[in-house]
Amino acid sequence: MKKNPARNVHLKKGPSKLLETINASIDVDKRLYREDIEGSIAHTKMLGHQKIISKKEQTKIISGLEKILKDIKAGKVKFKKELEDIHMNIEALLHKKIGSVAGKLHTARSRNDQVVTDLKLWIKKNGKLLDKTCQNFQKILIRIAKKNTLSVMPGYTHFQVAQPISLAHHCLAYVEMVGRDRSRLADCLDRLNQNPLGSGALAGTAFPINRQMTTKLLKFKEPTVNSLDSVSDRDFVVEFIFVLSLLGVHLSRLAEEIILWANQQFKFVILPDDLATGSSIMPQKKNPDSAELVRSQAANSISHLNNLLIILKGLPLAYSKDMQEDKKLVFNSFDTVYLCLQVITELMSKIQFNTSQMKKAVDESYASATDLANWLVQNLDYSFRNAYQLTAKIVSYAIKKNKVLEALNLDELQQFDGQISASILINLSSTNSMRNKTSYGGTSPQSVKKSIRYAIKKYL
Repeated sequence: MKKNPARNVHLKKGPSKLLETINASIDVDKRLYREDIEGSIAHTKMLGHQKIISKKEQTKIISGLEKILKDIKAGKVKFKKELEDIHMNIEALLHKKIGSVAGKLHTARSRNDQVVTDLKLWIKKNGKLLDKTCQNFQKILIRIAKKNTLSVMPGYTHFQVAQPISLAHHCLAYVEMVGRDRSRLADCLDRLNQNPLGSGALAGTAFPINRQMTTKLLKFKEPTVNSLDSVSDRDFVVEFIFVLSLLGVHLSRLAEEIILWANQQFKFVILPDDLATGSSIMPQKKNPDSAELVRSQAANSISHLNNLLIILKGLPLAYSKDMQEDKKLVFNSFDTVYLCLQVITELMSKIQFNTSQMKKAVDESYASATDLANWLVQNLDYSFRNAYQLTAKIVSYAIKKNKVLEALNLDELQQFDGQISASILINLSSTNSMRNKTSYGGTSPQSVKKSIRYAIKKYL
């Protein structure tokens, strides 16, 4: 059995198989090998600079670490469960490569500050990747918006057709949602951008270390200010998983709409063949599996967020082994949401919109009724409540006559109030209804074009 370099000699017996099994995290935290080696190299450079180790020892340790990194990348390393985690595996590999001098690597640090440093580095790197992918998603939505400023579709409340909007306006709503997700991500990455290396197990160290140096080498903004806090909290992981969870919720909402739009009762979209599936017995079907999976898998990070909060809520300071679970939760959350983001981005880049069917759905749902009521307020000095009541009567009449509002003529409208003039007719068009919403942030083409320019400037 490979000896664990961290195993204390006062423990007369080695760990049982059960303890080895529950204690081992290497299958999860092996993903941190780059960050672990990066942090170790920075730590070694600092030890050499501070004359805690010799320059010869520094060179030997760094060379060994670089060779280990190369070996891992080449697939030449088989990690050992009996060594518990990635940190001990790399230290054992270093001992094998350079001998006893490897033991000096761990001078003036603990696994406690080592692991939190590694995890922060990983989140920083993958947070940037997530942000870039979110931006690509926004690009696709903005591209769709540019082409559809005049494409009328239903806007819903209570999932009932409410008012005409443009497809562009609908897409830009998700651009803003994801924009806030990116803003929350940026805040999260800024708050975690403090270097915990040098905090030791919890109390700091008596060695004359230079935390500013490792901070600069690892590209952190500043060192953490309290060694106890540095190793004992995982609020940065909680925050990152929260960002992932909320992004997943936004993706899930869009996925749900795509599922509905692809339904034959809607016929708003045609799904790309390579992101849909068929039925095993019904040859006519085209199932929105990719969107359904996004909808379902978005729930994973929410459960992981809850799990981590529950783990942390009862932990006394400082480090407890419970915290080992954080990596499993954050890796799974990231992998899931990142994949969902990629899927929904590709889906939106390939989807075909049936804009004529969208407009038909608007017209058949009397969605311009609010515009009719507004005309009565503006032109006949109705109170809005009185205009609302009269409009409701007109809509009931149109339904009985099996007519859309736009198809009603002036004579029919004047049955309800003889003061109604021909100028009302233009307001019954769903297209004109959409065009009239000229307020800032509204759905009119001119407002939407301003929103597109704003989104490009802010997000792209």
